[in-house]
Amino acid sequence: MKHHFKRPSQPSTVSSVLALHCSLSSGRQWDRLAEELGGRHRVIAPDLSGYGRNVGQLALPTSLTEEIDALSPELGESGEPLHLVGHSYGGALAFKIATDARYAARVRSLTLIEPVLPTVLMESGADRRLCERFARLGHAICEDLWKGCSMEAIEKFVTFWRGSEPEEALSANAMVRLVQQAEKLACDFAAVLAEQNVTAAAAAIRVPTLLISGGLSPYLTQRVVGRLASTIPGAETRYLPAAGHMLAISHASSINPDLARHITRADEFANLSLALGDFLEKTPLPLRG
Repeated sequence: MKHHFKRPSQPSTVSSVLALHCSLSSGRQWDRLAEELGGRHRVIAPDLSGYGRNVGQLALPTSLTEEIDALSPELGESGEPLHLVGHSYGGALAFKIATDARYAARVRSLTLIEPVLPTVLMESGADRRLCERFARLGHAICEDLWKGCSMEAIEKFVTFWRGSEPEEALSANAMVRLVQQAEKLACDFAAVLAEQNVTAAAAAIRVPTLLISGGLSPYLTQRVVGRLASTIPGAETRYLPAAGHMLAISHASSINPDLARHITRADEFANLSLALGDFLEKTPLPLRG
């Protein structure tokens, strides 16, 4: 498939990887990816608002734009090139950054692991029902949270994302940790369900894009990946039939080498593009015809 990639605006060979985790997780989920990259890149894996070290914030973002604003220290103002990696809710956020005019020119590559972008499914009848079902799930979870029934909300959330995987009971320690972070779930649902014009934004992406999904995941995210794959120019896909939605963690050893290769190729392409651009700028005009 032919790629149509833009030339990076920053003449730098140094790039960073910004890795964004799923709901009810933390930046620690990317430790193995950092090991895979072996120090070749600076890996930035922040705890998103309401999770990890950021539990207990008084004002939580309720849109992807507000979430990006909260990440401004990590995104920085130096203008260095970025490779974006995102899983689930973090995938939706990575997509938003890649299509945000403030940051899009700095993006060298995009990797989305089952991004939660349900509104991309609103253009056909069958897919629309998947989105509407997801919205009903979000409403039910929010109702539980408003009533103070955090454990019930988490059970609904975990059951949905388990997809076709066998049921596995959570440990007491894991449940306590999830309850502490459950409040943010309402904000995450509000953010992804409010996102508009996803198809148009996807069609405008011009950087190397890798999409990853699992065969045991909820059908919703498999369809989201399918829609993005058919919309983002030149997008590559990796499908793991025996993996579920948490494949960024459960199948890290299988997918992290693919992520590393994807990032390396994107850097090589960017540096080649810069070198060719410099050559053309320095070549006398009579020789450029």
